[in-house]
Formats: sequence, C-alpha cells, structure tokens
Amino acid sequence: MSRISETVAAIRPLDATAMQSARERQNVLTKPQGSLGRLEEISIQVAGIQGRPRPDVSSKAVFVMAGDHGCVAEGVSAYPQEVTPQMVANFARGGAAINVLARHVGVRVVVVDMGVAGECSDSQVITRKIGRGTRNFAVGPAMSVEEARRCVDTGIELFEAELARGLDLVGTGDMGIGNTTPSAAIIAAFTGRSPAEVTGRGTGIDDKRLATKVSVIERALATNKPDPSDALDVLAKIGGFEIGGLAGVIIAAAAHRVPVVIDGVISSAAALIATGLAPRSRDYLIAGHKSVEPGHGAALDHMRLAPVLDLGLRLGEGTGGVLAMSLVEAAVKTLNEMATFSDAGVSEALEG
Repeated sequence: MSRISETVAAIRPLDATAMQSARERQNVLTKPQGSLGRLEEISIQVAGIQGRPRPDVSSKAVFVMAGDHGCVAEGVSAYPQEVTPQMVANFARGGAAINVLARHVGVRVVVVDMGVAGECSDSQVITRKIGRGTRNFAVGPAMSVEEARRCVDTGIELFEAELARGLDLVGTGDMGIGNTTPSAAIIAAFTGRSPAEVTGRGTGIDDKRLATKVSVIERALATNKPDPSDALDVLAKIGGFEIGGLAGVIIAAAAHRVPVVIDGVISSAAALIATGLAPRSRDYLIAGHKSVEPGHGAALDHMRLAPVLDLGLRLGEGTGGVLAMSLVEAAVKTLNEMATFSDAGVSEALEG
C-alpha cells in the first residue's frame, strides 16, 4: 500500500504563532528592523516550519539520488550513460563537488541508487533500484504508475530513516545522464511553457543536440499527454526514478516539519511533482539558487519561490542547495544568537 496519501495528509500549515514570535524577536535585535533582509525572512519561515520561535538547523543532510533515463537513446546528452555509475562511485568516495561543499558546510551526504542502469556496488551507496533506468519517453511512458508510486514511497522511507539519525534541514540533489530532459518535460507540463522555452544545454550540448533535445521533449509530451492536475501521472509518463524519489523526500520532510532546500533544475522538477501531490509542501521549500538552465527559473516562478543565490551554477548534485543551506543556518543563528536592544543596553530607534 502506498504511503503517499497518509504522508500528504500529515502536512500542516506553517505555525503562525512561532512565526510571529520570531518576527517580533527580529524587530528587537540590535540592528535596524529589516536590515538583514532575506536572512530575516528565512529565519521566520524556518520558525514556522519547525513550529519553534527559536528554530535549530544544526543537523543537516542532502539526498543525492541517481537514476538513468531511456531518452538518452535519442541523443540528448553529450556524455555516455556509463558516467552515471562512475559519478555515483565518486560520490561514495567523497571526491565530487557535492562532497567538497557538503564537508565545507557540515552536511552529510546520502547517496541513493534509485535506478541506475549499471551497478553501484559501493557500501556507501543505498541501493533502492526501481528499475535499470526509465524507458524512452519519446515513444511511451517512462515508467508505470506503480513504479512512480514506488519512487515516491521510497523517498518517504529514506527520509524517515535519515530523520531517525537527527535531521533539522534537508537538501535535494541528483545524478543521471540525460536527466535535464525529463526535468524540462515536467516543467513544460506543469507551467504550460513550450519545450523550447524551458530546455537548456544541460551538460553543455551544442546547438544541433539542443534542437534534438527540444524535439524529443515535444514528442514525449505529444505521445504521453501528461495530466498536470495529476502529479503521479506526470511522473509516470515523463519523469525519472530519482525525480520521484526526491519528490518523496520533499513531502516527507514537510510532513515532519523539516525545511527543504532544493537545488537546480532536476530538484525543481521534483518539487513540482511534490507540490502537485501536496500543495501545502510548497511552504516548506527554500530555493537554494537559480540555475542557468531556463527551465529552473520557470519552475521557481511557477512555485513562487525566490532563489537565495544566483551564481551561474548548472552542475546539479545538490551543490547550489548545499551552499544555500549555510545561509539558512546563518539566518537561524542571527535570530537565536544576536542580542536584543534590551540585552545589550543599546538605545532603540526614535519613534516618529
């Protein structure tokens, strides 16, 4: 039996009382009101998510979920599919950009094989294969509806297992050759924008391959006709195993009142699936950054999310999200650790 319904039902609105208390504290800290800008807004949001006027985000993890995609047979990527298990092994050894940045920020990395076509035998990799890559969505559905449910269920289960270790803030990351193609398709389906508007160069493809990629997405949408009012239908027809797993992580985090920092275009596609399944989960999201992939901005606009960073990143893996997690922690620390005017014996602003 799928756990999706019960998880979605457990998601509550943000705690307005905790947010008001956090806002009032921000207004009496030793600074002009509002002078810390977005940091103040983030701290108040996290207070509402956790239901605590003085929130804590000291225990942090990023899920890096990997999967392969049948659409690579259409020539949409500059890299061969063998790179996916090779990079997963690199994650397990701690040698990728996500590992470096996670160590820098103090975030543990949870690497999951959701559907890599090859073998990922390293003991540091959690194996939860739904299949050995999705099917080619240019000619039919990427997966069955049952496989789509299993993806989301698996994400829920993995989040809850990590929660048992202690988890106050979670990030989403990905790996999978060709995965910007289903991500762009998902974004087009939900936003109503054309594939040409939301499809980018991914790993750095040339103009000819980009045109092929747009054409493949157009064929996938025309062939499968995903229903944007049914997020599971969208996931099954044009999604990816890792995208579904990340959607499960997001709704489980919202159900357990844990803030989620999403990364780039693949994470935003997963967030669209998650908010389609559970509209209330949108309030639990923090957009870590804005990727150079055009679909990412379209997805963030659709979900009304403002990115914390804009660094021209397009790597994925959770890198931009992890960098933003450090700012979320900074926001919370300023709320908790700064002195109030009264504590510090500093005169407050004059009225009038």
